[in-house]
Amino acid sequence: MEEQIISVRNLSKQYQTEQASGIQNISFEIKKGSIVAIIGESGSGKSTLLKSIYGLLKVDDGEVLYNGKRVLGPDEQLIPGHKEMKMVTQDFSLNIYAKVYDNIASMLSNTNVQTKHEKTMEMMRHLHIDHLKDKKIVTLSGGEQQRVAIARALVSDISVLLLDEPFSQVDALLKNQLRADIKRIAADTGVTVIMVSHDPADGLFLSDELLIIKDGRLLQRGSPSQIYNHPDHIYTAQILGNAIVLQAAEAEKLGIQTDAAQVVFYPEWVELKSSWNSRRFEVKDVYYKGFYEELLLERNGVVIRAVQLNRGEHKKNDHVQANISQFLTF
Repeated sequence: MEEQIISVRNLSKQYQTEQASGIQNISFEIKKGSIVAIIGESGSGKSTLLKSIYGLLKVDDGEVLYNGKRVLGPDEQLIPGHKEMKMVTQDFSLNIYAKVYDNIASMLSNTNVQTKHEKTMEMMRHLHIDHLKDKKIVTLSGGEQQRVAIARALVSDISVLLLDEPFSQVDALLKNQLRADIKRIAADTGVTVIMVSHDPADGLFLSDELLIIKDGRLLQRGSPSQIYNHPDHIYTAQILGNAIVLQAAEAEKLGIQTDAAQVVFYPEWVELKSSWNSRRFEVKDVYYKGFYEELLLERNGVVIRAVQLNRGEHKKNDHVQANISQFLTF
């Protein structure tokens, strides 16, 4: 049986200044060595949950356990936060006028100077920043600073790494590289990673488990593929895959008969082919997406989207045969 490293039990934290903010009655457990992504819109309570796990916030109700022992709140200890965890926030908390090497090495004691140097260099190599060791933080890009902040957190042999919107200042080119680095480092070191993000791609790419948060409540948790293919809520399908939502009357115009109030499907579930159950659609627009195109299709006043892998096959104003191969009902 896999060991649970974090247990969150009936956790609630409300801010008096804002209505319907914070988190409400959230419970879950996190396995040691796993990568967990907390996904939700801005203001959904993700960062509140992360700070509560770390012990930075005094919660109203419930508790967080680390290896079976309660995580103390900021009112119960001199320095807030848990010594076995490190948190990387969006502002990175780096000494911007010090060198990269010194920012990372400062997290280690001077008991053994040689070991301190070796560990610092190893962690910089892990995150591909060893060539920046003599540069001052102030001269680095946002993405480079992000890597320094992560290296600084990991170098002191922590058990849990908490990441608050870790890719918000990283451009698209570096984002996949940094995601891959975090996944590799977690596998190499056994560190447990808990991250919050408003970008579902972060969770789908990186995590072993997703937690979907809305309005301070935990809607669903599970593996990325499980949640993507079997969302419990329309919100989940929309935030993870930009799903198409049709009312029953609209679905009926496309030949979908259902007793449910709403029908939900992803663009890739629309098959562009002629078959006995396909329908004729007009291509209203074509959006270039790199290796594929997204088609805006219309039939009987109902507009849906479909993925076209053979770019240029169907153009604006063309008529195509399409079939919704699978759908969910709510």
